[in-house]
This record gives sequence, C-alpha cells and structure tokens, in this order.
Amino acid sequence: MNRRELLKGSLAAGAALTLPGRVSAQINPTASRDAQLFAIARDQLTRVGDVLWKKDIVGIADFGLHSSQRRFHFVDLENERVQSFHVSHGTGSDSQHDGWLKRYSNIEGSEATSRGAYMTRSWYTGRYGTSIRLDGLDPTNDKALPRAIVMHQAEYARPEHVDRWGRLGRSNGCFALGPDQFDYVLLKLSGGRLLYAESLGLTDDGRRVPPPVTQTELLRNDSGNTFERTNPGVY
Repeated sequence: MNRRELLKGSLAAGAALTLPGRVSAQINPTASRDAQLFAIARDQLTRVGDVLWKKDIVGIADFGLHSSQRRFHFVDLENERVQSFHVSHGTGSDSQHDGWLKRYSNIEGSEATSRGAYMTRSWYTGRYGTSIRLDGLDPTNDKALPRAIVMHQAEYARPEHVDRWGRLGRSNGCFALGPDQFDYVLLKLSGGRLLYAESLGLTDDGRRVPPPVTQTELLRNDSGNTFERTNPGVY
C-alpha cells in the first residue's frame, strides 16, 4: 500500500469513527413526546372544525404536570417544531398551592382553570398589560369570555419563580406565562388559533404519567347546586 492509499484509508476510518457521534448529536430527546403533541394538535383541530381562523400553530397546556415543569407546548405544525414554556393554573384549581392542579371548573367565581379547546381572539390592554381574549369552544369552558379567562403575562409565571419557590404562582383561572414567553405567544398564537387544555401527563421522554393527586371537575346542576366529578370525561 502506497502513502496515498494509506492516507485515504486513515481518513475513511476517522470519518467512520466520528459518524456515530454526529448522528447521536442530532437525536431529539423529546421526539416521542413531540410526535404525540403533533397528533393531539391535529386531532383537536379536526374535532373543533372550521370555527378556527388559522390552523398552522396550536398551543397545548398539559395540566397533568406540575407547574414547575414546562407544560405549555407551542406546536408549530407547518415547521414541525415544538417549544415548551411554563404556564400557571388557577388559585381555585390548587388551594394548597403545591403546584398540582386538582380541580377544573367552568363556574364563574371559581378562579379555577377550565379544560377543553379555546380559540384565541384579539389583543387588549388590561390589568396585566397586553392580553389575549379566549373563546371557549366546549361545554367545559364555554364561560371563558364572561369569566374573563385570558392569556396574559405575570411575574409569578417566570422560570425564576420556579427556581426560588419550586413552583409557579397561581392565576385567577387564566393562562399566565412569563413576560418573555408571553411576548412570543402573543405574536404567534393569537388571532383565531387553537389553545387546548387537558391533563395529559406527557413527560419529556414521551411517557404518560398520571398526576399523584386526584383531579376533579366542579360542576353546577340544574338546581343551581355544585358538585364534583372525578376523572373528567369527554366534552
């Protein structure tokens, strides 16, 4: 073997040795989770129908996870990309303030988070600055507008709040995000797109893990009395 052939062989062997490292560096550790989020987004878009104005981007809030985790998923279907942020739940959903949602409700005054599909609407300036109005599309959240359930920014929803307290603060039932995260969502998710809230318990590695607490839904019957239903069902 001459010198030129020896050099070519060495280069080829070196490339072969470095290839697995390059491939592994490109592996997405959340690929399984993201694939499920894409499927959930498409299923909800199909379920909701043509009421939405835009179907390119979907927001998914997974209240089966603790508030210390990045459980608001910004699902970009056109570019097949997922970005995840922190999001707060309502005071009425977590009276112990331990970071776990325990109660959903659509009742005015409950200060609880509501599950189901929402359509994002226009911006407005309110108590927390620029906010996004939400129109509830399911019986479990159709009081969102009269309850003033919106998306807004809040200092207690910053990642730094988690670093200090181990959990986020609580809203009055609104979807509160840190100011930096909210600015991104404001530009990309408002204007007739889908926001979906549910207890999925979807971890970063794609596993479904039920929350370690019982989750219920506070409802009102025809007589005006309230009652709780365990393990919320279909819409």
